[in-house]
Amino acid sequence: MALIVGGLLGPKKGGQVKLDAYESGVPVSSNARERFPVHFYLVAMLFIIFDIETAFFYPLAVKFKMAPEFLFAQAIVFVIILAIGYVYILRKGVLNWK
Repeated sequence: MALIVGGLLGPKKGGQVKLDAYESGVPVSSNARERFPVHFYLVAMLFIIFDIETAFFYPLAVKFKMAPEFLFAQAIVFVIILAIGYVYILRKGVLNWK
C-alpha cells in the first residue's frame, strides 16, 4: 500500500544528478568505458592465485593431525612451486609499471 501511495504522490521525474554514477563520494569525471592498462588485470589475477593458496592451506591445517610430516612436506613443495612462479613473473617484468 505504501509503495502505491509513494508512487502516486512522489516526484515523477528525477534530475540528471540522480542518473549520474556515484562512487566513493567522487563525482564522475570521465567516461566509465575507458580502457585500463593490462597491468591492473595481471595484478588482479596474481592476487587471485595467491589468495587461492590460502584457501588450499586451510584443509592442510585441519588434517595436519593425521600425518604431520607428509602434510608438512606437501605444504613446503606447494610453497616452493608458488615461489618459483613468483620469481618467474618478477623476472619477466610483469609487475614493472613503466
